[in-house]
Amino acid sequence: MEFEKLVFYTFAAILVFAATRVITVRNPVHAALHLVLAFFTCAGLWLLLEAEFLAITLVLVYVGAVMVLFLFVVMMLDINLTPLKEGFMRYLPVGITVAGLMILEMYLVLRTKSFDAESMPQPPRHDADYSNTRELGSVLYTDYVYPFEIASVILVVAIIAAIALTMRKRPAAKTQNPAEQVKVRSRDRVRIVKMEAESKD
Repeated sequence: MEFEKLVFYTFAAILVFAATRVITVRNPVHAALHLVLAFFTCAGLWLLLEAEFLAITLVLVYVGAVMVLFLFVVMMLDINLTPLKEGFMRYLPVGITVAGLMILEMYLVLRTKSFDAESMPQPPRHDADYSNTRELGSVLYTDYVYPFEIASVILVVAIIAAIALTMRKRPAAKTQNPAEQVKVRSRDRVRIVKMEAESKD
């Protein structure tokens, strides 16, 4: 077996294991750590396909920013795991049925000869000065410029909706007004009341 195939199968096995642990582990911190491992392994597979830009983007954006932030949020929230464990056995048959259907669909698709390793053409080797970043930008802003613009508009709308949902006023929520806190004075907080002295009889 060639070294490249050995690395591919090793990374693929680690990726499948990490993805399985993400959806099976009960601790959210462990699930986030396995998701980081899955993203990092997927970046290694992108490197094998000579897609260095996508691999670096996956590591910097998802692993370096999103997942680390998500991991810190999960660790600071102190989530109660008891409600998460309730009803596991009740929904287990439905989960097994859905997982079985997904495995059956993947088997029916992948067992055909169209997805065989010998039938898939090997990507051509590029020169040392080849830049897949430039090639990706050229294709993205020429052939797929309209889907890219539509996706950008949808992302902006999603960001605005998330901000609106976060900033909405809820009756049970406790908020602070920094402007009112800055304007407060000491005599507004403390009031000295003069009282007559009482003698001890």
